[in-house]
Amino acid sequence: MKITINSSLTTFKLLFNDFLTSCKAKGLSEKTLQSYASHLKCFGKYLDLDTPIEDLTQKHIEEMVNKMRDKGLSPNTIQSYLRTMASFFSWCRRNGLYTPHIAQYRGVEVIKDTYTDEELKRLLKKPNLKECSFSEYRNWVIINLFLDCGCRSATIRAIEIRDVDLVKGMVAYRHTKSRKVQILPLSSMMVSILQEYLRIRRGNPEDKLFCSIEGEPMTESCLKSAIRDYNLRRGVRKTSCHLFRHSYAKRFLLDCGGDAFALQHILGHSTLAMTKHYCNIYDADLLNNYNELSPLAKLSGVGSIKKADIQKRR
Repeated sequence: MKITINSSLTTFKLLFNDFLTSCKAKGLSEKTLQSYASHLKCFGKYLDLDTPIEDLTQKHIEEMVNKMRDKGLSPNTIQSYLRTMASFFSWCRRNGLYTPHIAQYRGVEVIKDTYTDEELKRLLKKPNLKECSFSEYRNWVIINLFLDCGCRSATIRAIEIRDVDLVKGMVAYRHTKSRKVQILPLSSMMVSILQEYLRIRRGNPEDKLFCSIEGEPMTESCLKSAIRDYNLRRGVRKTSCHLFRHSYAKRFLLDCGGDAFALQHILGHSTLAMTKHYCNIYDADLLNNYNELSPLAKLSGVGSIKKADIQKRR
């Protein structure tokens, strides 16, 4: 039975909190709920949250967006806020309330500055097991896994020892954004690395694969801090865990000859939309080996042409 809400008895803020309660009951992740809650605080800077929902107009939304722009918020940040508000308004409409239309806000395609060959060379240099701490060795193994599978930080933190099948060379992801168990192959090099790591790590099958020195599961902040310190000690100023995912996607497409459909499966995207994002932002790099991809070059028997030579012709 559809639940209807008396709009005259509630404000934007009260109704949004009901929306959060509904999202929690549907099983949305804690991270998504926290994101929605933080967006509500942001709305309060540009919109009167005590406004009755029935009095909210298209003009209110447009004024809010213009205030955000005047304040200097990036297009992608505004787009993210409006996406949350659109979800909220959609929930309102399903519960019998009229809400203004949220026009699609145009974001900006951002090209991530991925890890370079030199940076990865520094990060992937194996530490001396006789001299290094367990945490340094563990961080080295984690970075190897980032670059072997392109998985998210939350996924890596959730992997249990029993999820790794070294005989078949596979790993099972229990924690994914789609909430579906995902099984992916491991390279032979990664299998060898994990074999050695597990001999040192030990532990029970249900224990997390990566843990703190005390054997406790790694929190999100713990992993971020660990990778940050590890990278800085290696002379690499980039410290983002998620940047390894972008680096994986770029190298998979450009260096390894991978295709969008395979990348979609590996990265766990439910649709090709996000995968297309990775493909689009790295299109410029296709110039490096376009003679290997161009039908004209193949039919003409043209050999490799340097990037600089092509640019001179423009």
